[in-house]
Amino acid sequence: MTNIKDMTPEEIIAMARTFRQFIEEHAELLDDETALTVPTAFPEWTDGSKYKIGDRVRYDGEFYKVLQEHTSQTDWTPADAPSLFALVLVVEEDEPTEWKQPDSTNAYMSGDIVLFNGVKYMSLINNNVWSPAAYPAGWQRVI
Repeated sequence: MTNIKDMTPEEIIAMARTFRQFIEEHAELLDDETALTVPTAFPEWTDGSKYKIGDRVRYDGEFYKVLQEHTSQTDWTPADAPSLFALVLVVEEDEPTEWKQPDSTNAYMSGDIVLFNGVKYMSLINNNVWSPAAYPAGWQRVI
């Protein structure tokens, strides 16, 4: 094996690109919860990229899963195209995560606990897409 100190910058860049491709190919095997711990293993969303169902991308500080195969374009960003992308939401059993607006593809389920305005709430219904403020009957404050 060649010592990196003996390599040219071009060789180092080529090796880094190969390593990056390896990481991205194997990151696809991770479940959403694990993937959220290593988001930089996934590519940033880019205009003109071909995405297949299940691909995951980073966009504007968030992590999204592709719902439909497509080629991206500027007006179909993950934040603006809920038919193409779902925000990846993972509910931790030990430590609740901050409530984020879900949609029909990633709603909170009965028993999910979140933080909303600094207060813990548990969803009382499945497919809950409302905040505790918008639909108080769908949530119970957890003490």
